[in-house]
Amino acid sequence: MTGHHQTLALLLFSAFVAVTLGITTWVSRKRHGSAEEFYAGGRLFSPMENGFAIAGDYMSAASFLGVTGLIALFGYDGLLYVVGFLVAWLVVLYLVAELVRNCGRFTLADVIAARMSERPVRIAVGTSSVTVSVLYLVAQMVGAGSLVALLLGRTSEAAQAWTVIGVGALMVIYVSLGGMRATTWIQIVKAVLLLSGTVAMTVLVLLRFHGDIDRLLLTAAERSGHGKAFLAPGLKYGGSWSARMDFISLGVALVLGTAGLPHILSRFYTVPTARAARRSAVWSIGLIGSFYLMTIVLGFGAAAVVGPDAVRASNASGNTAVPLLALDLGGGSGSTGGTVLFAIVAAVAFATILAVVAGITLASSASVAHDLYATLRRPHAKHRSEVAVARTAAVGIGVVAIALGLLARDMNVAFLVGLAFAVAASANLPVLLYSLFWRNFTTRGAVWAVYGGLVPALALVVLSPVVSGSPGALFPGVDFQYFPLQNPGIVSVPLGFLAGWLGTVTSDEVPDEARHAETEVRSLTGAGAV
Repeated sequence: MTGHHQTLALLLFSAFVAVTLGITTWVSRKRHGSAEEFYAGGRLFSPMENGFAIAGDYMSAASFLGVTGLIALFGYDGLLYVVGFLVAWLVVLYLVAELVRNCGRFTLADVIAARMSERPVRIAVGTSSVTVSVLYLVAQMVGAGSLVALLLGRTSEAAQAWTVIGVGALMVIYVSLGGMRATTWIQIVKAVLLLSGTVAMTVLVLLRFHGDIDRLLLTAAERSGHGKAFLAPGLKYGGSWSARMDFISLGVALVLGTAGLPHILSRFYTVPTARAARRSAVWSIGLIGSFYLMTIVLGFGAAAVVGPDAVRASNASGNTAVPLLALDLGGGSGSTGGTVLFAIVAAVAFATILAVVAGITLASSASVAHDLYATLRRPHAKHRSEVAVARTAAVGIGVVAIALGLLARDMNVAFLVGLAFAVAASANLPVLLYSLFWRNFTTRGAVWAVYGGLVPALALVVLSPVVSGSPGALFPGVDFQYFPLQNPGIVSVPLGFLAGWLGTVTSDEVPDEARHAETEVRSLTGAGAV
C-alpha cells in the first residue's frame, strides 16, 4: 500500500481512538465505583441505545472481515456463517433475553446460582465464561493483525505484533477506567460507523453492476474459477463425509452459541426492565439482520470485483477482502478515491475490533471478579474490592488474548469465532436452559453440564485439524490429530446436555421446589428482579 493509504488510515484510526478515549475519560469522572455502575452501567440505557450497543458488540471482525472473506473465497458455503449468526438471535429473543434479565444481576452465573449451591456453580460457570471470552478475543486480535499487515504491505511482522499488543492495551484501558458505561457508548459509536460504512460499500457494489444482482453473482462465479459450483453448496463443505459433518457441526454451534456468549448476555443487565431487554433484542435483530444481508453483497462483490486469487494472495484466509474491495471501488491503488475509501473501511474495521474486545474483556473480567473472586473472598470484603479485582483481571485476560492472537494470526477470524460459539453452546447453553426450565435440576447437574460440555469441546479442538496435522494448523509440523472435524459442536453440545441430565439423575440432592418456583415466577414476571 502507498504512503497515502497508511497516513490517512492511521489518521482515522487515531481519530477514533482519541474519541473513544475521550468517552472513557468523561465516563470515568462520573462513575462512583459501585459494582452496579461498573458491570451494568447503572442500568440506565434505553432499549434503542442498548440495541445499538448489542449490535456493536455482535458485529465483530468475524462478521465484517471474516464472513465476507469466506463468501469471496467459497461462495455459497460462506453464507452458512451469515445464516447461523442471524438465526441465533431468534433463540436469544425467545428463550433467553427476558428471562436472563429477570433472574440475574451481572453475569450468567447469577442466573444459575439463583436455585443451586452457589460456590461450585459460580466456579464452573465463571471458568467457562472466561474460556469462551478468551477464544472470542483471539479472533478479534487476529483481525487486527490482518488489517494492519495489509495496511503496511506485510513489510514487518513486528508491526503486526505491536498492533495486536496495542489493541490489547487499549481494551484494558477502556474496561479499567470506564466500565460498562464507557464500553456501551464506544459500541454505539462503532455500530453507527460500521453500518454507515457497510451501507456505502453495498451501494457502490450495486452501482458497479447497475443494480443487477444476477450479473453480480454470475461475475463472481466466473472469476472464482469454479463456475456455477461457486453458487451451489459443497465448495468448502461438500468434498467428503467429514466436510459435510463439519457443515452441520458449525451450524449447530452458530445457532446455539449466541445464547451462551457471556458478553452478549451481560448486555441485557444494562437496561432497567425485562421489557426493555426484550425491546433491545428486537432493535439488535433489525440492525444485525440488515448488516448481514449487506455482507452477502460485499462478499460476492469482492469475488466479482477483486477476485478470489487476489484476496487469497493478500491473506490466505480472506480476512482482507473488504478493504481490498474498498480500494478497487474507490478507483484502484494509487487513486485518491481508492485511498480515501480504503482508509475509511480500514478505520471502521479497526473501530469494530476495539469496541468488541472492550465488551468481551469487560464480561470476562466480571466473571473473574463477580463469580470466581467473590466466591472465594472473605465475607467482609467490600464491593469496591471486587471492582478493583475486575480491573486487574482485565489486564491478565488481555495478556493471554494477545499471546494467543499472535499464535493464531494466519487463521480466518470467522472460523475462530465459530470455535468460541461451539464452546459457548456446549458449556453455557445446557446449564442455562436446564436452570430456567427443568424443575428437578440439581447443583451436581449444573456443574456436570458445564464441565461436560467445556472439557470435550476444548479437547476435541486440540485433537482436530485446527491445531495439528494439516498445512493451515496452529502447529503444522506435528500431528496429533485424532478428531476429523474442525468444529466440535455436533459432539460437544449433546455431551453438555447429556452430562447435565446424568449429573441430575445420579444426584442425592433433593430439588428445592420453593427456589424453583421463585425462579420461575421471577423469570416470567420480573417480580423481585434487580
